[in-house]
Parts: sequence; C-alpha cells; structure tokens
Amino acid sequence: MMSLILSHIRITQSSVNSNNPEVTPTKLEKISSDTDRSAVTINSSSKSSSDTSHCPNDTLCTDLPNSCLQCTYNPQCVYGAEINVTCVPKTNVLCHADRLKTAAQNEIRRTMVCRYCYQTERWEHGCEQKGGCNSIDSQYKTNCTVHPELLCMGHRTFMKKIPCNWTQGYRWSTTLILSITIGGFGADRFFLGHWQEGIGKLFSFGGLGVWTLIDVLLISLHYLGPADGSLYI
Repeated sequence: MMSLILSHIRITQSSVNSNNPEVTPTKLEKISSDTDRSAVTINSSSKSSSDTSHCPNDTLCTDLPNSCLQCTYNPQCVYGAEINVTCVPKTNVLCHADRLKTAAQNEIRRTMVCRYCYQTERWEHGCEQKGGCNSIDSQYKTNCTVHPELLCMGHRTFMKKIPCNWTQGYRWSTTLILSITIGGFGADRFFLGHWQEGIGKLFSFGGLGVWTLIDVLLISLHYLGPADGSLYI
C-alpha cells in the first residue's frame, strides 16, 4: 500500500513538473514573438506580380495604373485607415517623367487602405475553384489572388478557406416544373433523391394536396434541394 502511494506521488510530481509553465513556454513565447516580427518584416515588403504585359509603354509614370507599380508600405499603419504610399514602376515598365514638373511633383503617390492582402473583401480577390469537394457544408483551402488594380501589403496570393459550392446537375427550373405538374405523385421528391418522402407522397396522393403545395413553396424558395447536399444549377 505504501509503495503504491509513493509511486502515485512520484507520478503526480513528474506530471506537475512537465506542465510547469515556467520551464519552457517562456522560450517558446520568445521564439514565437521573434518569428511574428520577422513575418511582419517579410510580408511588409512589396511583393507584386511580375506580369507587366498589360502595362502601357511610353507614358507618364504618374499615369501608370496600380498594377504596374511597386509600392513601399508601412506595416505600422492603422488598419482600415487611408494612407499615402510611394511607388515606382515595375521592372520592364517604360515610362517617363513630366519635364515641366519638379521631381517632387513627378513622384508617384497612391492612396490605399491600410490592410494586408488576405484581409481584402471577397469581391476584391479571385480564388481558384476546385472540384474535389463533395459537400456544401464543408470548406477547402485554395489560392486566392487580389485584383491587379488593388494595393495591399504582403503577398498578393494567399491561402484561404472558401465554401464548397458544388452541384450535381440538378436544375431548379426543372424541379419546380415537376413539383407543380406531377408533384402530387412525388415526382419532385424522387427527382431530388428523397426516396422515402417520395414514396410517402405517392401513396398519400400528395398529402391530399397539402404536401404538394408545401413542396412547391419550399422549392420555389430554394429551401428544398437535392438530397446529396449539392446546389441547383
């Protein structure tokens, strides 16, 4: 009995020592903080697309679109605030300064919102669509790239989770027509893959018409969809 108690005490002490937050987490926190700082330094540099085929040649440098410029950003700016940044033409972009203006007037300055590229709104970047997902409730990781005319800090291409909006070819118009015409025999439910409800609707003659009206309303509101969770076309 005494040996069991002593062994239990040793196990408890070793467990406490292994979970003691003063042993290694301090070093980990220091490493993590150093890593975060270096990440900010790397991401704050201007990394834009090298594609300059769309950029106009032999034009004023101040008239170049944002997609043809490489700007210097300040990562210490306030998120969401409008800031002015200084830009230079990208490599291989040919432009010239206005000789009637001073060097300060020919400096390329743009106004942008202080944020990183991964913080842009959904309509401000495009994402690669993948066909491997098979559930509308799931999400998958893909590469997203901000639009070329948008200025933002960090990498212009980044990873993001987006909803898996997939379809199996079910047309909403076809389903609605089936529900209105022969929905009383469960044709709409059979078409969508709801076999059990379809059988019940068939033998109850559409729930004496009540079930049929309800399904027409649900389908018209896109509330009732395919049984596999896919979307209508």
